[in-house]
Amino acid sequence: MLSYQDVVDAAERIGPHIVRTPLSISEPMSARVGATVAIKAEHRQRTGSFKLRGALNNVFSLSAEASAAGVVTASSGNHGIGVATAAAARGIDCTVYLPSVASSAKVAVIERLGADIEMVADTDAVVAETTARETAARTGSTYVSPYNDPSVIAGQGTIGLEIAADAAAAGLDRIDAVVIAVGGGGLISGIATALATDLPEATIIGTSPANDQSMVAAAADRPAAPAKPTFSDGTAGAVEPGAITIDLCRDLVDQWMTIDETAIAGAVTDFVDDHHELVEGSAGVALAAAATYARTNPGAGIVVVTCGANVSAEAANRMLTEGLTARR
Repeated sequence: MLSYQDVVDAAERIGPHIVRTPLSISEPMSARVGATVAIKAEHRQRTGSFKLRGALNNVFSLSAEASAAGVVTASSGNHGIGVATAAAARGIDCTVYLPSVASSAKVAVIERLGADIEMVADTDAVVAETTARETAARTGSTYVSPYNDPSVIAGQGTIGLEIAADAAAAGLDRIDAVVIAVGGGGLISGIATALATDLPEATIIGTSPANDQSMVAAAADRPAAPAKPTFSDGTAGAVEPGAITIDLCRDLVDQWMTIDETAIAGAVTDFVDDHHELVEGSAGVALAAAATYARTNPGAGIVVVTCGANVSAEAANRMLTEGLTARR
């Protein structure tokens, strides 16, 4: 389904087009939680999200004939930005289908990149995915899944290669756990595939908002509870039935955590104070889960992937307001 070599090949293919994001210890968070916490700052990626990696690997893998027909994708925002950026870099047409709840800030970026946008009259990302697949089949274009595609997953897995390679230089004597926010599962599947070879002793922790935990349910082979609104819009939405990431998550994820909305907001607020940088709610999910893990594993070495920074002013205001209120 996906091999370590696939991830290595992806790293070579996309290397010229991405930022090798820093891995560094967060001194404020480490002191606060009683563990050594390092941040893999993927929120500093070119598009403000890790999604560029998988999109580039897919788009730059297309034959000349396939690329001439263009690409179609579906996204809650960040994947659409990534695919639109990759398509523009290769000079091919791109159409992005988005659910009705997609962040206005992310929609604006996709428009600026020159992609065609189609809004779906449904809040569920799976509906947008189904519609995009139907369009691709009808037009002969290539559908670029946000997560249900080996080339996309391999691209995200390049983060895992970088974590393992950069750990010593970052001052990490050991890595006990790597904490990753999970929506469709492409990010954690790719990273875990890389680390199964490069860092097999690390515990892979998948985490989702308590309000929308589709992959947690799918990996456990149980129905998901109805989704509720969440600050973590980047992980929101149901998982496509039969997605390859379901089995990958079952095989590769060692531990699951769910995080409530107040904790997400609090983690984002703390990150602003700690590092004077704003991250989106999905990164807050991973930061909050890392703090939870640290409480029961004092002194552990923990890596947190801060997966994105594409947050609207309105969403940031709501998160920071709730985070500050919770401190009182």
